[in-house]
Amino acid sequence: MERSYFCIFFISFSLAYAQFHPPAGYPGTSAIHKDSALWVNWANACKITRGFQDISAPAAGFATVGDSTNACGMAGNNGVVSLGDGGSAILQFPFPVSNGQGYDFAVFENSFSDDYLELAFVEVSSDGINYYRFASITTTQDTMQVGTFGLLNASHINNLAGKYRINYGTPFDLQELSGINGLDINHITHIKIIDVVGSLVDSLASFDSQGRKINDPWPTPFTSSGFDLDAVGVLHQWDETGIEDGNFNSLFYVFPNQYGLELFFHSYISLPKSFTLFTLTGDCVFKYDFSHDEKIRQSIYLPVVGVPSGIYCVQIILEDGNRVHQKIFFCHEN
Repeated sequence: MERSYFCIFFISFSLAYAQFHPPAGYPGTSAIHKDSALWVNWANACKITRGFQDISAPAAGFATVGDSTNACGMAGNNGVVSLGDGGSAILQFPFPVSNGQGYDFAVFENSFSDDYLELAFVEVSSDGINYYRFASITTTQDTMQVGTFGLLNASHINNLAGKYRINYGTPFDLQELSGINGLDINHITHIKIIDVVGSLVDSLASFDSQGRKINDPWPTPFTSSGFDLDAVGVLHQWDETGIEDGNFNSLFYVFPNQYGLELFFHSYISLPKSFTLFTLTGDCVFKYDFSHDEKIRQSIYLPVVGVPSGIYCVQIILEDGNRVHQKIFFCHEN
C-alpha cells in the first residue's frame, strides 16, 4: 500500500559553492513563466528615472525607449521601458506585496536568450521613503569586460533581476529581509529596480553585496540602453479584506493519509472553491474543484495520485476571490 506524506519546509538555498539557479527550463531553475497560475497581481504604477545611454559619454543623452506605462500590467503584454546606465524605476501595486511562503514577487526583463543578460538591483520599501536592497552575489569573472553583446552564465548570478530570458520572471523572497528596522516585509508598498552599470572601470562600476564588481554587457550606447523593464508580478499580497495572501496555516491544514490528502478547515472566512498543486515553476500537477457539499465540511479528501515526490506550491482559491498559498514537500513512501 502506498503512503503519502506531506511536510512543510521553509526553503533556503545554500550559497556555499556560489552556484545558483540555472537558466529557465533547466532543472533547479527558479524562473517563473508569465502565464503561471501563481500570479495574484501586477504592478499598476511606475515612476522612471532615466540613466545615460553610456555613462562614460553623457553627451550621447539618456535612454529613451518606452515610458512608465510599459512597466505596468502583465509581463509580455505591454512592451518595455529601458532604464539606461544606472537608471531606476519605482513600482507600486493595487495591494501591498506581502511575505508568504517562498518567493513573493518577480521581475521581468526582455532578454532574447538565456545568456545575454542585463542586470538590475532590487530594493523594497514599506513607506515609499526608505528602501532596502536584496543582497546580490555574482561570481562572474571581473578581470575582462563583458562587451556590448557579451554573454553571462545565469548560474553565477543571485538576487539580481534580469538573470532569465524574456517571459520568465526572476523571483525574490521577502523573508531574506526580515528583521530590518523600518521595513515591514508583510506590507511592501514600493519596489525599486536599479540598472547595474556593468563596467569594470572603478569609478563607474556597480558592486554586489560582497564588494565584487558586477560584470555585464557594457557599454550599450543605444536608446534602449541598460535594464529593459517589462513587468513586476506579485505572488503574495495583502488586500483590503485583511487576509494576507499566503496565510495558509491559519485557515487550512493538509494532513496525509495512505490514499491521498486530507484538507482540514480551521475557520470559514470564505468557503473554498478549488485546490491546486503546482510545481515551483507554475505547472499544474493536480487540481480539485470542491462540490457544494464538500465546501461546508470540516475536512475534504483529495485523491492525489501519480504526483512525483518533490517540492510543490498549494493554492486554494476562495469563493470571495482571495487565494492562499503554501509551499510543501510531497514525499511518497511505499
